[in-house]
Amino acid sequence: MRVFNNVLDTIGNTPLIKINKLAKEVPALVLAKVETTNPGNSVKDRMAVKMIEDAEKAGLIKPGGTVIEGTSGNTGMGLALACIIKGYKLICVLNDKQSKEKMDILRAVGAEVVVCPTAVEPSDPRSYYSVSRRLATEIPNSWYVNQYDNLSNRTNKLVLRFGNKRRGKSPILWWELEQEEPFLGLENI
Repeated sequence: MRVFNNVLDTIGNTPLIKINKLAKEVPALVLAKVETTNPGNSVKDRMAVKMIEDAEKAGLIKPGGTVIEGTSGNTGMGLALACIIKGYKLICVLNDKQSKEKMDILRAVGAEVVVCPTAVEPSDPRSYYSVSRRLATEIPNSWYVNQYDNLSNRTNKLVLRFGNKRRGKSPILWWELEQEEPFLGLENI
């Protein structure tokens, strides 16, 4: 049994499942990586942690700081997990069409939830984009994640791997497979 130091170390350590029927004519091992088994139930857990770690390296967030993001929930949950472990406060700005359950779970993991109206333009000062940006300017030692324009999010994309040749930067599938057999896989890095 593998024992992890904390919940962040479990992110990405999701099952690989052999695709049998769909790939029966493919002369390689075809696998699916089930990212919904991440602790936040989403592939977005990976990018949330990466964006925070890159912000730390760049000095954009300091210990005890506040992370602020406009989210529909999945990124917020990934950010919440990272903030719990790393000691940051989290403010999730959501629009009012999000479910009460999604808001409640974010609150349960320590996030402050700010609700904004849906039926406004992104440039409207009441939109969740505008409110997120405004809060980041008003709250000392805060960082606005801005997932849609964050370069760390853009580098966290799927990479196609063919055979036993390494393509891309992430060693996750190689570490998990520990094999030389040719395979085809999608990996979120």
